[in-house]
Amino acid sequence: MIKVSETAKKKVVKLMTDDGYSPTEDYVRVGVKSGGCSGLSYDLKFDKTQEEEDKVFEDNGVKIIINKKSFLYLIGTTLEYSGGLNGTGFVFNNPNANRTCGCGESFSL
Repeated sequence: MIKVSETAKKKVVKLMTDDGYSPTEDYVRVGVKSGGCSGLSYDLKFDKTQEEEDKVFEDNGVKIIINKKSFLYLIGTTLEYSGGLNGTGFVFNNPNANRTCGCGESFSL
């Protein structure tokens, strides 16, 4: 399960609407891919379709889909949005990550 903070929800709804997606019908696809300075990086995009192997969650009114491979890396993660002095963007608070890079966009287990 992935949790979505209130600030992340507001930003997701705005971005989905701006990009022509429906926040009540479409999904936020969250994944993990090889790369980044720590070995693995997060992938976040909008999607209108759910694949057969996807796991589907809903938290704080946001529908999230994750493929089975990425799910194992993301169990218990909270999606947040930061707009502070250290930069603006989505932040993954992942309890499974042993090491993260300075920018917070990649991690290792």
